[in-house]
Amino acid sequence: MKLIKYALGAVAGVAAGFAAGVMLAPRSGAESRAMASDAVNDAWDSAVDTYERGQQAMSERFSAMRPNADADNNSDELRAKVDLARERMDQLRDSLSNVAEPAEEAVEAEEAVEADADSIVLEVVEAEEEEAEADAEEDEE
Repeated sequence: MKLIKYALGAVAGVAAGFAAGVMLAPRSGAESRAMASDAVNDAWDSAVDTYERGQQAMSERFSAMRPNADADNNSDELRAKVDLARERMDQLRDSLSNVAEPAEEAVEAEEAVEADADSIVLEVVEAEEEEAEADAEEDEE
């Protein structure tokens, strides 16, 4: 911001100095106008040259960026492939979960059967122990 103010002040100072010099010059009006006209033409030519150099530099930079624009197209293709792969992964995940649910139910059913079998075995063992105790009591009598 300070640099801009400084540059604007410098330009204003140059313009004021130029105007004062032209007005106070010992030349005739025609010579002063011709000199002023030459100075304005030189400034205009300098501005046009600066503009053309800037335009050429921007054109070169833009041309240098064109391969990156092609890379953007490639990245769009890559994104499409990644999205397709994600969709396939979701489909596989769904199909696996459809297979896994019945398998989990089967495991739970097997565990329930094993628990029932264990309880039946326990009841049989307890009944046999009771019978053995009853037989032992009968033999003692």
